[in-house]
This record gives sequence, C-alpha cells and structure tokens, in this order.
Amino acid sequence: MRTLNLGILAHIDAGKTSLTERLLYAAGVVDAVGSVDKGDTRTDSLALERRRGITIKAAVVSFDVGGTTVNLIDTPGHPDFIAEVERVLDVLDGVVLVVSAVEGVQAQTRVLMRALRRLRIPTLVFVNKVDRRGARYTTLLGSIADKLSASVLSMGRVDGLGTRAARVVPHTGDDAVFTSALADLLADHDDAFLAAYLDGEKDLPRPLLRDELARQTRRALVHPVFWGSAITGAGTAELLTGITELLPSADGDADGPLAGTVFKIERGPAGEKIAYVRVFSGTVRVRDRLRYGPADSAGEGKVTAVGVFGQGRDLPGESIRAGQIGRLWGLGGIRVGDTIGDPHAVSAPRRHFAPPTLETVVSPRRAADRGLLHSALTQLAEQDPLIDLHQDELRHRMSLSLYGEVQKEVIQATLAEDFGVEAVFHETTTRHIERPVGTGTAAEILHADSNPFLATVGLRIEPAPVGSGVRFLREVELGSMPAAFMKAVEETVHLTLQQGLRGWQVTDCTVTLTHSGYAARQSHSHGTFDKSMSSTAGDFRNLTPLILMSALQQAGTQVCEPVLRFHLDIPTDTYRAVLPVLSRLRAVPRTSTALGSSSVVEGEMPAASVHALERQLPALTSGEGVLECVFAHYREVRGDVPVRPRSGPDPLHRKNYLLQVVRRVPGDREDA
Repeated sequence: MRTLNLGILAHIDAGKTSLTERLLYAAGVVDAVGSVDKGDTRTDSLALERRRGITIKAAVVSFDVGGTTVNLIDTPGHPDFIAEVERVLDVLDGVVLVVSAVEGVQAQTRVLMRALRRLRIPTLVFVNKVDRRGARYTTLLGSIADKLSASVLSMGRVDGLGTRAARVVPHTGDDAVFTSALADLLADHDDAFLAAYLDGEKDLPRPLLRDELARQTRRALVHPVFWGSAITGAGTAELLTGITELLPSADGDADGPLAGTVFKIERGPAGEKIAYVRVFSGTVRVRDRLRYGPADSAGEGKVTAVGVFGQGRDLPGESIRAGQIGRLWGLGGIRVGDTIGDPHAVSAPRRHFAPPTLETVVSPRRAADRGLLHSALTQLAEQDPLIDLHQDELRHRMSLSLYGEVQKEVIQATLAEDFGVEAVFHETTTRHIERPVGTGTAAEILHADSNPFLATVGLRIEPAPVGSGVRFLREVELGSMPAAFMKAVEETVHLTLQQGLRGWQVTDCTVTLTHSGYAARQSHSHGTFDKSMSSTAGDFRNLTPLILMSALQQAGTQVCEPVLRFHLDIPTDTYRAVLPVLSRLRAVPRTSTALGSSSVVEGEMPAASVHALERQLPALTSGEGVLECVFAHYREVRGDVPVRPRSGPDPLHRKNYLLQVVRRVPGDREDA
C-alpha cells in the first residue's frame, strides 16, 4: 500500500480541522463528525485547543482510502503559531490548502501559498463552506487565480451555492468546456504535451489528460481546485479522489541507510520525551541505537518503543519504514529539527517564515515556583525551539521570544493548566541586540585587595564580523590552570553576554582570556579540604562576569534593532493611502510594481513597526492587503536607545556586594 504524508493548511477559521474530521468520517475512521465548537475533534486534543476553538499544535492522524495510507497533519491557522507549520513543511508529500467560500483568499492563505510554491510542494486547493450564505464561485475562482496561482482549474461546479442543499457536480470528460480548459492549462507547462495537443487538433483522450494532470500536479506546476463543505460532506468524495490520484506518494528505500527528520516533540503521561519523525530512507526498529542531531554534536540513544498511525489511532509498532511518519521513545536528548541516522542525507531544517522578533520576561507569581517555572519552560522550548528560552542567573530572570500576544496567552495558560505554575508575563517588547564598538580589557589578580575571589581572570572583548556570534579564545597556556576552571570561565562568558550594558544580548564579538591563575588545592593536617585557601570553579564563575562587564563598559556597545524585508501586496487604488503609513512606520520601500488591480511594494522595515502595520492594513486595504516578512539584518538604533528592564543586580554594581559577602562569611565563596 502506498503512503502519502498530507498537510492541511489554511488561514484561521477556514475550516481545516472540520475538513480533517469529515475526511476521517468519509474514510470510515470515526462514526460521527467531531465539531470544533463542541470541542470533540480528533486532532484538537489539547484542552486549551478545545476551549479556545483553535489549533495550537500540529497533530497527526491516519486513514486508508483507495489503496493509499494517508498520514494527515492538521496545522494551526493563526499566524502566532506559524512555527508549527514551518516544521511540518519539510516532511510533507502534498498539501490541501483550504479557502473559505465566504471570506475568500485571506492574508495567511497567501503567505502559505507563497511558501508552498517556493518549496514546490504539490498542492490542491479546497474551497470550503459552499453551503454558507455569501459563498462565491466565479469571482472567488478568479481571486484564487489572481492571488494564489494562475495555474488553477476548477474540478467541478456547485449547484445550490450558499444553501444547505449545496452539492458539488464534478466535471467529466464529456464536458467539452472543461476538457478544453484543462488541455490549455497543461499545454502551458509542457512542450511535449503542447505538441501532442496541437497534432491531435485538441482532441485528446480523457485518460491522457488525467495522467498529465496528475504528473503536473505532482510537480507543483498546476493546482486543481475542489469545492465542498466540511459540515455537510458535499465534495468530500471528489476531494478524496483528487488526493489519492493527483498527489505523489512517499518514496524511499526501506533497506537503505537510515535518514529521517524530527518535526515535533511532546511529553508522555510520565514525562517521557516522544519524538515525531518522518523517515526518508531506511527503517527504525525497537531497540535500535540511533545517532541524532548535527554531525558535529550528534547524540545517541536506544529506541525503547515505536508508535505508528493507522485508521485514526496511535498504535504500538515494531518499526517505521521509509516514507512513514511515526513516534519514537527513548531518545532523551533529541530536539525538534534533529536528523536521525545519517545527518548528511537529509537537508537541514529551512526557514520559511520570519523568525519571532518579540520577547517577554516571565517570572513566577510565587518566588518558590522559580525552579518549577524554569523546568516547565524548558519542556515548552523542546516542543518549540523558536521561543528561545533565556535563563539569566545573574539577574534572576527568564525571557521568551514570541510571535504575538495570542501565543503569550497560550503559553501562560499552558503553564497554569499543565504544569501548575502561575506565571507573570511582562510587557512584550521588540528583541534587540548589542554589538561592541571598540576594544575593552579588564583583569583581577589573585590575592589583590580588590579581588574577593581566589582566581586570576583577565579578558579582552573586541568587535567581530557581523553574524559571527560570540567566539572565545585563549592567550594563556591550556595547562595554566585546571580544565574545569577554564570551562567555568568560557561558560560564564557566554552566560554573561546574554545581557549587555543596556540589557540586550551581546553578539558579534571575540572574547579572549588574557590572564589566568588559581590557588592550588590545600588541606589541613587531618586531610580535610580547605576551600578558604583553595580555588574552586565558583571563584571563576563569580569573578568572570565582573571582569567581562568592566571590559565591555570600556569597549562600549551599540544597540541594534531587527530589520525585516517585507513584501506587501495591496489593491492598486489603496497605494496612495498606504505609502504615508509606511513612511511613518520607518519602512523603506525599494521597489513598487503595479500588476493590474494589485500592486506589490517591497522593501525593509524595523521589526518593531510590523505589528503596527498589520493592525492598520485591513482598514487601509478593505481586508485585501497581504504582508509577508523575512528577517534581513540588524541595524544600529537611531534616536532614543531602548534599554531592556533588569529584574536583578547589575554585574557592574555587584563587586562591592560580593566583597562584603565573602569577607563576612569566609569559605562560602562558592555560593556568593
């Protein structure tokens, strides 16, 4: 039996989850169609999803139809959860893009279709809600061709449009108008077919047309459009036929070298980590030892259990073969985006959408819950690495990256309901960075009056090329002190640079260890270790931030804001109204192109302005404007420099405090 890994994508409220339920019902997997409003759908299994009526996490469900096993992945439609869609795109064989017959082509629909076309993922369009009042056919088909892809063709007509009795009548080979339109469309994309079309005087047999339609659909050259209603079931049979006949099946050699990709992580009832994986080559079996992760830092673990999907259920299995999607237990260190098996056989995860540029500081409502909060956020970061959890031990604060306010509300509710910890989320801000502008040096010598620790540390910080991150170098001999102390300095350098002079992460710099020294281990005559006379790793962890921040203060930093490259598609008659708004939001248009009734404006704008533009765009363009952004670069902030709020002591002001603590409680330097 062939396998097809199918994604269901759409703008929020277009009916993705309802369509998933209808397909499961039509395939005989469920006895009744679940309802999003009632909270009893198969894929929205989280209590929070059912209560809010939205999809938050991608979910996998399987059914068999027409000799094909379809692993269907239902994805979120809200833009705050676009990361879930991004992770899924790399494991799909084909997609059904859902469009509402009432609301039409919406902003997120166009963003998704751009990504699908860019990645050349075979895509069928399903127009849902043909039974709703206000449903459109002819004008909507024209809108799909204009805004999504010119290479579309309706596969049927709708009788009783906009009524509960709406039904779909598929076009057949006896329909001369449809046959002619299909042949014309196919001829546009294949010269050999065009020659056969002309030689046959436009009279080609239906089987040939159907085969060519399947071939071009699988190459993502054309996009057939199906119509129906997920609520009434109209058009479901025709869509299922299109899925099995027009979309490609998964391929791969089950006996070849193992290669796969992890696209989702979740935790089981006992807290165990479960990895969702698409296997492209080879076979994963229970008790196999697997390598996972990047080639330069691969982990290894033993598969303790395997789960497969079949007829709407998660089933225990013995193996996952090439082309299949399944679940793996036992790989404790595995993360979203990791490869399994041969790391060179699978492309690295790609960025298809703009990364999050917002952040918020999170703190527990009760101080005693700090450890529990960090543990809970660490688990959420495993499931969604883009939230980019930062733990600043020096300032006793945690921060997260976000796409928007809805995502923040969902994380807050998840912490309370799933982990039992009440969290306070501070005001959402744009995430900036700091870069050194000069060179700074600082050092403290062992036994000096100004040095409260039994350690010598000297550091130099200087600018490095843009995009290079943080490099740690040594000018001292490796054997000048124990490796544990060297490691303590290096780790603390990276930790300290998470927040610079103005509170933002410091990057694009080189930090060099210029001085080192320690007090050798000393014991009393009865053999007990005396840490008041001997250096410990704690001495270096406490002294390094003081030295580094002094050097950084000498070097100085510039705060840089994220800049996004934007693609704005608007009706031409709204161009004059939109341009002044772009100017006020500090956007810099680079090109402007008129394409009939619509215009495309491309350029750059600060990430901080994007959300303001998104709020104003619907009113400016009567809901027709579509904004797509990707990260471009960071640039120096002009004007007022934003300062990130601090919730703990600044390292620049900790030295006297630490000196008092150490002198007051000798021997407790490890905890200072």
